[in-house]
Amino acid sequence: MARDPSSHHLIGRLWFAAFAAASALLALIPYISAFVAAIVILVFIQGRSSLQDAFPELLLAIPLAALAWFLCNLLLILATTRMLGVGLKEGYYRVRSRVGWQVWATERVLDMARDLLFPIYASLFTPVWLRLLGAKVGRNVEASTVLLLPRMTTIGDGAFLADDTMVASYELGGGWMKIGPAKIGKRSFLGNSGMTAAGRSVPKNSLVAVLSATPAKAKSGTSWLGSPPVRLRRTAVNADLSLTFNPPLALKTKRALWELCRLVPVILTVGIAVGIMLALDWIATETSYWLAAVLGGVVVLAAGAVAAASSVAAKWILVGRIKEGEHPLWSSFIWRNEVVDTFIEMVSAPWFARSASGTPALVWWLRALGAKIGRGTWCESYWLPEADLVTLGESSTVNRGCVVQTHLFHDRIMSIDTVVLGDGATMGPHGVILPRASIGAGGTVGPASLVMRGETVPAGTYWMGNPVSPWSGP
Repeated sequence: MARDPSSHHLIGRLWFAAFAAASALLALIPYISAFVAAIVILVFIQGRSSLQDAFPELLLAIPLAALAWFLCNLLLILATTRMLGVGLKEGYYRVRSRVGWQVWATERVLDMARDLLFPIYASLFTPVWLRLLGAKVGRNVEASTVLLLPRMTTIGDGAFLADDTMVASYELGGGWMKIGPAKIGKRSFLGNSGMTAAGRSVPKNSLVAVLSATPAKAKSGTSWLGSPPVRLRRTAVNADLSLTFNPPLALKTKRALWELCRLVPVILTVGIAVGIMLALDWIATETSYWLAAVLGGVVVLAAGAVAAASSVAAKWILVGRIKEGEHPLWSSFIWRNEVVDTFIEMVSAPWFARSASGTPALVWWLRALGAKIGRGTWCESYWLPEADLVTLGESSTVNRGCVVQTHLFHDRIMSIDTVVLGDGATMGPHGVILPRASIGAGGTVGPASLVMRGETVPAGTYWMGNPVSPWSGP
């Protein structure tokens, strides 16, 4: 392959500037939306001498401001993605080129969308959203926080895309980028963090498991695990189709009503922001601006405590203590649990959990959600989806980006079970452990590794890989 001319010093610096400029501009999206929300609030409180005097009006303004913030984020991300998709075609391109810049920026803005627009993912609106972005999406599709190149993506009828999947993602090598179409076949399943690269397809009625790659070639009805992928034996689940693939109108209506409840955390997160401003305004008015500046950190810490408490309250009110079992996709438990997840991702995560990573405060919060965590545990991840079923032994370690996965979907049935880390056990960064699995005392699982469902890592041993296999140790 010819030498990449974009490696020329001047051209390279120009493209560096273009990528940097795009990064800065895309980062402005939530701030532009916040400005729009602020305008809504100002309309309500105009003529008031202080925020305290305008408190009744603020209470009325917050829901509308939250809606304005959310819709503005949605419209900006949609418009940006559509513009970035103009002229994209299958092929090989220099990373430092127009197409390379467009593809990189598209993935960046859609990654941002998974945080800012979390309530619309894993919902009835998700297929509509993906179509608006430019993807070809069939009927009866279920999709969670998928990261995709819309122009290159086709999703067949009845397909299921779990959390943090990647579809039509670009491939890099030697300064070049490959983009191409990717397809998820009818009634196929792409598991959590599963990947379907450019030019690959998941055949109909097939499965690509958690943290696994789609093979270059595969037959219909096959299942695959790992990276590189290997064939996996799978037994189909016989379930009531009215609770999995063909729900009646009554269930669709109930689900839609529960999904509207996901707006409550959006309103709350905007309300916390307004509450911070209200508290600082009161301090400045009653004392001085200098004291308000000094106490700003304390006010934000208090806001974080409120945010953490909100998801704890939502969890115990909406789902209570979670036990092992199975729940079909079209059931109340799934919808209520998604509302709790929205409280965590939209309120607790930005105001508390991300900043509290690796601190005792995060451990206290996870215990309040129901997790059993021993003394001296180091935890950098808040991704314990059903915390009641998680046990982290004394002095155990859960590194950044780990997922302690207590549930799996199989044929649209959610199966929930326990996960146990023994005393002194360690999960490396970005590792995943599946339900009914455990790591023995002093056992270590390396970075980006997968502990399969039902597996037990023996005490005092080292394992790594996807799926895990014996490792000589660090």
